[in-house]
Amino acid sequence: MTTTEDSSDLLSGHDALTGAQAVARGVARMFLRHDILVLPEVSLRNKRRADLMGIDAKGQIVIVEIKVARSDLLGDGKWMEYLDYCDRFYWALPIGFDASPVDGADFLPERTGLIIADAYDAEMVRPAATNALAPARRKTETMRLARRAMRRAAVSDGWISPDSALHQFGG
Repeated sequence: MTTTEDSSDLLSGHDALTGAQAVARGVARMFLRHDILVLPEVSLRNKRRADLMGIDAKGQIVIVEIKVARSDLLGDGKWMEYLDYCDRFYWALPIGFDASPVDGADFLPERTGLIIADAYDAEMVRPAATNALAPARRKTETMRLARRAMRRAAVSDGWISPDSALHQFGG
């Protein structure tokens, strides 16, 4: 169990976050206020990895792709492969980043949301449209996300080693 003293120690390490980690933390904090819980770095069955993946109170799945470099944003040809694994998809960019490219047709602004974030908070500039997953896909992805969260908790609590978690449970 975490005590108040432990909590302050946990939070102090986040002051130095920069780049994608800072954006991820700000997005996670904003989502929490909207009853959406996320995990970072979630592998999908298509061999892609979502920067953030989460579930809202209604069971809808959200994926967030974080970009902190213009070249990475413009050169990302794989992001559409995430759409088959979520009900809502968001771009998350740091404060001060030129967000104009994500308004272009190639980034499907009618479908994708936009979040601007720093390490402490985030603002949803454009909500993502909901494109409901098929019930079977939602169940599969929800179960995979729940099992990944439990596996990470077991490793964090010292119940299993990180190596055994990788080998026994597929990463």
